[in-house]
Amino acid sequence: MRMVATGLLILMALIFVIAHNLQNGHPAWGFIIAFSEAAMVGGLADWFAVTALFRHPMGVPIPHTAIIPTNKDRIADTMAQFLQENFLIPKVIARRVQHMNVAGAAGQFLVQPTGGEGRLRLGVSNLVADVLESLDEDQLGGMAKDALRTQLHKLDVAPLLGQILNAAIADGRHLPLMDSIIKWTAKTLEANEQLIRDMVHEKANGIMRFTGLDERLANAIVSGLHKLLDDMAGDVEHPLRHKVEEGLEKLAHDLVHDAKTQQHVQDIKAEMLANPAMGRWINGLWERARSGLLESARNPDGAFSGKFGENIGQLGETLQNDERMQVLINRFARRTLVGVATRYGQQIVQLVSETVRRWDARTITDRVETAVGRDLQFIRINGTLVGGLVGLTIHTVIVLLD
Repeated sequence: MRMVATGLLILMALIFVIAHNLQNGHPAWGFIIAFSEAAMVGGLADWFAVTALFRHPMGVPIPHTAIIPTNKDRIADTMAQFLQENFLIPKVIARRVQHMNVAGAAGQFLVQPTGGEGRLRLGVSNLVADVLESLDEDQLGGMAKDALRTQLHKLDVAPLLGQILNAAIADGRHLPLMDSIIKWTAKTLEANEQLIRDMVHEKANGIMRFTGLDERLANAIVSGLHKLLDDMAGDVEHPLRHKVEEGLEKLAHDLVHDAKTQQHVQDIKAEMLANPAMGRWINGLWERARSGLLESARNPDGAFSGKFGENIGQLGETLQNDERMQVLINRFARRTLVGVATRYGQQIVQLVSETVRRWDARTITDRVETAVGRDLQFIRINGTLVGGLVGLTIHTVIVLLD
């Protein structure tokens, strides 16, 4: 566009030269001379005006030229003040966001995550992943693991275990566990029968070994234990089962109400947390969590799949259809935006002002000139044509008056 505007000015100069040399041949050449002469004046004047905004015309330091680079600090302050007075004030923001439906927009995004917002979601996901990868792994991991250990130390495990055990007994969920323990005990007894027999032989005196009573006693013990376990496995009302249940109920009660039992559980928990094996488990837990976060961030579509994706979709439908929830969320969003403007408006405009102040003269000139763009050259083109028309009009009036 700069070449077009300059080319039009050169064209007017050529027409003026040709018409000036031929003006005696016909009166019409006078009109052409008037048009081209005024067009050159208008084009040159607007070239000077446009150029003077950004630099010294022809490099000559004429006063009141290079206006933008010379006054960039004042422009920065004025721009910041304009933003603060017209945009970053609570009343204006509250009015602008009054009809914004943040909840509905969020709901639409969650219901249709693969729509037009895909690039935005992908960009945010990559940003989150880059932030996770850029953070110091040891420091961040240490913070996460320390936080987990702190929470585990604070957790009062005993009452929680007691409540879980009480609920399991009330619902009968302890019965399959008891059956499994009985079966495991039976298999363990069968695998260690010889160990029991050896123990009986070792404890028996010489008379018992001489008469063979030790072998009969060992057989009786093994057979009795097998019969007891078989009876417990086949009879859910077995007295020993009831004794075990009574013991579990008492344990559940003590876990919730007995301070001594609770302290004992706390001591066991502290020993477990101090064990190096627990430290290795926490390290592995953190590594798996971090890997999972990175994988989800790098694959935003995967984060919306499966059961989690279904739940996200249901949340989105709720946000779209539940007017009461929309009112609450939109009100919260408006208050948040107004609060941010109230608390941080001054810092925001100060950032704008300081940024512009740090730009050098060439940077601010290029950025403003690029932002205005083609319209600057249209000013020159319009100045050339309008100037030519004004010159033609004046020449016509003079001819008519003569």
